[in-house]
Amino acid sequence: MDSKSNTQIASGLSRRSFLVASAAVPVFGILTKRASAAEFSMKVATGQSITQPINARLQQACERIQAASGGRIELKFFPASQLGSDTDLITQVRAGGIDFLNIAGSVISTVAPGAAVTNVGFAFADYDHAWKGVDGVVGEYVRGQIEKAGLMLVSKASDNSFRQITSASKPIKTPQDLKDYRIRVPVSPIFTSLFSSLGASPTSINFNELYTALQTKLVDGQENGLVAIDSGKLYEVQKYVSETNHIWDPFWLVGNRRSVSSLPTDLQELVRKEFDRASQEQRDDVVKLNGTLKDKLVTAGLTFETADKPAFRKALSDSGFYKTWKEKLGADAWKALESITGDLT
Repeated sequence: MDSKSNTQIASGLSRRSFLVASAAVPVFGILTKRASAAEFSMKVATGQSITQPINARLQQACERIQAASGGRIELKFFPASQLGSDTDLITQVRAGGIDFLNIAGSVISTVAPGAAVTNVGFAFADYDHAWKGVDGVVGEYVRGQIEKAGLMLVSKASDNSFRQITSASKPIKTPQDLKDYRIRVPVSPIFTSLFSSLGASPTSINFNELYTALQTKLVDGQENGLVAIDSGKLYEVQKYVSETNHIWDPFWLVGNRRSVSSLPTDLQELVRKEFDRASQEQRDDVVKLNGTLKDKLVTAGLTFETADKPAFRKALSDSGFYKTWKEKLGADAWKALESITGDLT
């Protein structure tokens, strides 16, 4: 990755200038003030590819927080799995080695199982549904589940996108195409359950190991949003994209409870305000990118296919997927979800 000077993301940002801004995140932290000048020195980490919009937005938030605090807080930023895989990062933030971590809901559900409520297959019809849920009753439920795991939510959710299935060997248009199909999924029980219910053979692999797994044919396909497919250069090792929108996944910014609580009230409020702003700006970035990425990925060699979504939804229902997860997540989670989506069973 070329090293380029930091660039602010403007509202009319082009794809090229956006990548320059994102790639500007340096390897060893973004701030250069001496630690002795700050009352609080903290680490912010992500597991997302360097060109994912969330990295540039969190970098900017860290800079704003340090400036607005008059240098009382030093935030060192470590994007793109610099401090370990997703599962490593969760362990570190729970132990206090990392103070803030941006993590997919699908992955945080490994320690806060109720967070999987946002990953129920084909639950959210569109972004209006998704944001109404996570900014409302569904988000409040997830907050409680994350707090039970000993962590804190420190901002609104940001967008890990609706997910599509990609493949190297064949188009995936119907549930029958997934019979015994080797597909990578995140380290998340509900993803494994969804694809097993559709007859596939899912394998849980951390994102930072995904490209190699596809390249070496450990798995033939995977599923992610278009932003992750592009930022991870998965078009180099995949041929087809099936537009399934089978799961929408948020990013949650979680904090170590002791670290966040150690901050004075005014600094806690500043941190939450700026991280909320970063989340909202990232949501807007993803909307803009999704408007252009399909053409870009076609140019890169991917073939887009129309998926039979009703057939996938019916296959999940017939397999007992919804009944199983209603029982696993519990009545409170399911009530919150269905207050947004309507009946799922």
